[in-house]
Parts: sequence; C-alpha cells; structure tokens
Amino acid sequence: MKRTADGHSGYAAELAVALAAAEEAGRMLRGRFGDVWRIGVKGEDGDVVTELDLAAERIVVDRLREGFPEDRVWSEEAGILAGAADRTWLVDPLDGSNNVAVGLPVYAVGIGLCVEGAPVLGVVHEPQTGVTWHAVRGGGTHRRGGGPDADAGGTAAGPGAVAVAGAPLPDTPVPASAPRLVVAWTQGHSVRKDDAVAWALRGALERRTRRVLALWAPLIGWSMLARGTIDGFVGYCAEAVDFPPGALLAQEAGCEFRTFDGGPFRIGFTGPDTGRCFVAGRPDVIDRLVALTREATGASLV
Repeated sequence: MKRTADGHSGYAAELAVALAAAEEAGRMLRGRFGDVWRIGVKGEDGDVVTELDLAAERIVVDRLREGFPEDRVWSEEAGILAGAADRTWLVDPLDGSNNVAVGLPVYAVGIGLCVEGAPVLGVVHEPQTGVTWHAVRGGGTHRRGGGPDADAGGTAAGPGAVAVAGAPLPDTPVPASAPRLVVAWTQGHSVRKDDAVAWALRGALERRTRRVLALWAPLIGWSMLARGTIDGFVGYCAEAVDFPPGALLAQEAGCEFRTFDGGPFRIGFTGPDTGRCFVAGRPDVIDRLVALTREATGASLV
C-alpha cells in the first residue's frame, strides 16, 4: 500500500488499516475475555503478559506489515520490527493486561503512527464498549462504534473538537466550578517502588484532587480526557509505546501539554523514559495542575 504524506486526508489509508486492525483485535479480545488462558510474567517488576496479548499483537502487526511493509513497527511484546526509521507504528495490543488477568474489563487496543518522531495518527479501541477513538494530526478527535449515533465515516471536526457522526460532542467535563479535579495517573515500568518523585507526585495528587485514576490501562485514561469526562492526566516516565497514540487524542481534542515545571512538552516516543514526564489537561485547568506538579517535584528534590 502506498505510503502517504501529511494532512488529515493524507493519512486516510493508514487510518483505515489501523481502525480495522484495532477493531479486529478487539473483537477477539472481547470474545475470549473470561476464558482460561496462560499468563506469564515479564520484567523485574512482575508485569504480566497473557496469550491474549500475543494473539492480539499478531492480528495488528500482520495487518500493518501487510499494508505498509516498508514501515518500522514497535510493538509491546514483539519489540522493534525493522523498517524505515522515519515512519514508526506503535502497537499496544492489550493495554490493561493486568486488569484482564484478574477479570477486570478495563482494557484497550492502541495503535499509533509517528513520522520523524512525532505522532500523526492515533487509534484507541475499547473492546468492552465497542467504541473506537481516533485522531489524525490537524483533524480533531473522533469516535465511532458503541451505539446508533456513532460516527461511521469519521467526519472531521477540526483540531480541538471531538465529533460523533460529524457533530461536536456536548461538553461533558467535570464542572469547572468543582474545586477539586479528577485526574488520571500513569508511571512507567522503570519507576521503582521507592522513587521519591513518584511518591511526591502521587501524594500531592491524592491530597489536592478529588480522584486519582490509576487505571492500569493508560489508553482508557486518554480517551476519557479527550472526551472531557476527566480534567487532566499526569505521567511520570511514561511508557513509549502507548503514550503517543493516546496523547494525540487528547491534543486533537484541545488539551494542552506541559512539563512538571510548566515548560513546553513535545509528544513523542524516542529517548529515555525520563523525557516522558508530563501534565496534560483542559486549557481551563492546566495551570492548576502545573502548580501542583511544580510544588510536588520541587519539594521531592529538596
């Protein structure tokens, strides 16, 4: 399949393949949820991998390699599959493996495409609801599936908008008058349990917000932020593979990204995990979140 250029319409072929792959994997995952399957352990932190991870990965990677054989693919379980370095597909075939392993139906399939290190396409499919969220750089964030009003074709709503059937969704955030925010939290597998910065951040969030959602499935947190049902997202040394697809959904829905001290933040997957420490939120709350993270990280380093 022909590799295409920048622009919302320019990635139509890539988006079609990614949507089909994510939803095919999602159907398999939902159909086998609750079955008996093998569970293994990977890494020193005891993270799990199930045979469902591997089965979903085969579906997605096979579709991407068939459609775009020249591109590089970096998948959660298989690692990096060689290809052109300027275009990298990121695949998290089962974000939420730990949840699935204990029978908790909170998980997603994530696929992203980065061109020269920057995300241009993101797809997050939620198998349990049948909803798929997707975004192409400059084209807004869109939803399809999950009900009769779902978008079948993905009509563009423009940057900063979320669309269903071509019409912007009504604003449904936690009320702006709420004095305490609802935020999602994620940290990478490299973060030690005794990490002082992680403890300071989590402690500050628990004390100063209404709820902190540690979902074990960051992609679900990103779709919640994109559609406005939570206020913000704080990440510490976030994982490289699932970060760009989800973050692009939020960015295209109008959310802003900052470093912990309020500086500019660039979404990407290259470099060490320490480069993926961020605050993301709606424009009306981002300064409140940055004030919190700045205070927490400053105190942890004293």
